[in-house]
Amino acid sequence: MKQLNPQELAQFARGFRFAGGQLRRVRVLVDGGGVAVEFGLGVHAAVKDLGKEGRAVRLKVRLEGVSEYRFQKRMNSRVGRVSDVKFGYFDGLLFVNLDAWGLQPGEVPGVHDFRASDVYAAGKVLRWEEVAPPANRGA
Repeated sequence: MKQLNPQELAQFARGFRFAGGQLRRVRVLVDGGGVAVEFGLGVHAAVKDLGKEGRAVRLKVRLEGVSEYRFQKRMNSRVGRVSDVKFGYFDGLLFVNLDAWGLQPGEVPGVHDFRASDVYAAGKVLRWEEVAPPANRGA
């Protein structure tokens, strides 16, 4: 898996269209070394040519050294759909948020915005990789 540094978060976020994607899996991994949270996402790669759809990709995004997270399902929220993904870096922790919030244009999110989210995690190391789709099971 490739490690993302805080200064690479914005470029990474622009490389994919997360809004409208699918949350395929959430895993909380606990071992002697600490806690990790892993998200399996179905998204589209960023559009390189106008008039063309970005290709569908599966991503695995893992936060290691997790110190806080929340996974909460509200009654009116859509199961499995990602409204948007936001990344942030505050006080030495990398934050991943899988639901959008109502910020005004030009407003910069703060750590309180991430913590108010229904689906977020914060950790020391952020890794990602593109995952190949499973082989056709019907063949």
